[in-house]
Amino acid sequence: MKILIAVDGSSYTKKALAFLVNEEGLAGAPHTLHVLNVQMNMPPRVRSAVGRAIVEDYQEKEAEKVLGPIRKFLDRHAVSYKADWIVGNPAIEIVKVAKAEKAHLIVMGTHGHGVLGRMLMGSVAQRVVAQCDVPVLLVR
Repeated sequence: MKILIAVDGSSYTKKALAFLVNEEGLAGAPHTLHVLNVQMNMPPRVRSAVGRAIVEDYQEKEAEKVLGPIRKFLDRHAVSYKADWIVGNPAIEIVKVAKAEKAHLIVMGTHGHGVLGRMLMGSVAQRVVAQCDVPVLLVR
């Protein structure tokens, strides 16, 4: 089974990882785990003001802040995985990667803001569920 787990470094990400590792989410048949972090695009004004190299360095460092602890956690639990980061709109990129990788399942932590919170801030998880034909497991 190919599992894509979208991570943002939040406590909800930690819960989703713990579910996969400790709650026997990865038990049974062999699994391929792909850990994905999506860094947001910087506005063009920011990129032109500070330069492309500085923006790319910043995004790489931010991605590593998220992925570093996850790598340590998965290594400690002897879980086989690959970890990547990309730049773009999180919901769009998660769906694209899931389709390209032919994932059987997407796992995401969700903040669970409720209806009003989603109306005000939007929800990456909600957009992924709406745009993707791959099953999505939300962990809260």
